[in-house]
Amino acid sequence: MSEAPEVLTEVDGNVLIVTINRPEAKNAMTKAAAEGIAAAMDRLDAETDLRCAILTGAGGTFCSGMDLKGFLRGERPSVPGRGFGGLSQWTPKKPIIAAIDGYALAGGMELALSCDLIVASKGSKFGIPEAKRGLAAAAGGLIKLPRQIPPRIAMELALTGDFIDATRAYALGFINELTEGPALDAAKALAARVAANGPLALIASKAIVRDSHEWTEAEMWDKQEAYIAPVFTSADAREGALAFAEKRKPNWQGK
Repeated sequence: MSEAPEVLTEVDGNVLIVTINRPEAKNAMTKAAAEGIAAAMDRLDAETDLRCAILTGAGGTFCSGMDLKGFLRGERPSVPGRGFGGLSQWTPKKPIIAAIDGYALAGGMELALSCDLIVASKGSKFGIPEAKRGLAAAAGGLIKLPRQIPPRIAMELALTGDFIDATRAYALGFINELTEGPALDAAKALAARVAANGPLALIASKAIVRDSHEWTEAEMWDKQEAYIAPVFTSADAREGALAFAEKRKPNWQGK
């Protein structure tokens, strides 16, 4: 009997649901799981009908970090050019929503940092506890966290290694939505709202929000123009305006 795949994929309408499937190990990241996530993200970008993805974990936990057994075997749970979990140093063109239950710790927190939106259940916990083991959060925790929450709070999490709960993470602006029950249903609802919009507009908007922190004030308008000019001249832009005038839903083509 073959082992279950370490990453599961399912299509729900225009949304690709990607599930880390190692519940017996609290979804600790392995090289195989990282490669599975990377392959799923390639599929997300390649298939025109897919507008966004949800990344979640099986069995009530998002990801507890690196699989230590694999680490002791000399394995690294990353993909060249893409980083930890196939995501920490790279992102697909289309949006990713993290649906988080249980723990998002160490590399799991860094996976969450790499997603564009986050939905989390109230019982979930977040942290970069590497310093407690004499390590540092090298897969993006120390770089990205101070860009997503107040830098002094990021410093606190890095230096103490302590966890925060979802309520505090929400108050800090790290989470988009808190749920009473499992996060996936709310993430699907959010994904449906995203996927209803023009696919070219989604790609350009994500790219600008992610990249513009590197732009100077002198160059930001020209830089933005390069992203959005093709959107405004697209068939979808015309379709969006026509659908509004005709009081109907747009029929997006991604062109």
